[in-house]
Amino acid sequence: IGAANAPGEWVRSEIRKAREITDKPVGVNIMLLSEHIDEVAQVVVEEKVSVVSTGAGNPGKYMKMWKDAGIKVMPVVASVALAKLMERAGADMVIAEGMESGGHIGEQTTMTLVPQVADAVSIPVVAAGGGIADARGFCAAFMLGAEAVQMGTRFVVAKESDVHQLYKDRIIAARDIDSVVTGRSTGHPVRSLRNEMTRQYLNMEKENVSFEELEHLTLGALRKAVVDGDVKMGTVMAGQIAGMVKKEQTCKEIITEIMDDAHKLFNSVKF
Repeated sequence: IGAANAPGEWVRSEIRKAREITDKPVGVNIMLLSEHIDEVAQVVVEEKVSVVSTGAGNPGKYMKMWKDAGIKVMPVVASVALAKLMERAGADMVIAEGMESGGHIGEQTTMTLVPQVADAVSIPVVAAGGGIADARGFCAAFMLGAEAVQMGTRFVVAKESDVHQLYKDRIIAARDIDSVVTGRSTGHPVRSLRNEMTRQYLNMEKENVSFEELEHLTLGALRKAVVDGDVKMGTVMAGQIAGMVKKEQTCKEIITEIMDDAHKLFNSVKF
């Protein structure tokens, strides 16, 4: 369950909905920049979720509380230093996410980050970062030292995904050069697909406008894209592999295709 910037009680209701339809473990992804982070961090403890993954920051403040509650914690890391810190704090695994990913990004690519993190920690490493969309990326991640992969952009266009159809269509229509990063001047770089909003934002950055003006331009921009389907002035977050995503499929079809192709690839490799 993606908590995003939702309040704690919304997250609680989603957890309970999930438990009505499955007896399998329930996990929650928590965005540490959320204004509701403290209450969401407490809700996952009260609702006894099985797994928490975190992004956009350091979850150290909440680690003991989550671990004491028996929750397995999977923080996203963008550096070796943070990976080591998370291991010492009790993380069960880390998600090494390269700068090819959609949304908030770091500075290292998946190709360089994953092997360095895998060498630096003894806990399992999950590879992520917008460079993984098919069996080729899946196999490459394992060769780099990962034990699993995390994929976002391809699942945005899954039939089960409830983002606006225009958002999905924009990803499916994306070319290899359509990915752009805004916010480097503010210290909070975000990758999305280029549109009128990103054009205005980048021009404003060149003109050294204030942080407040930049924030005003993007206020509610993700919701505009995801909920309202405004792919011109909304933030269409997507990884650099958006150009490889060509169709809508069910989650089962995506996973089955990747795994079937991965077996073929592994078996065809000659050294």
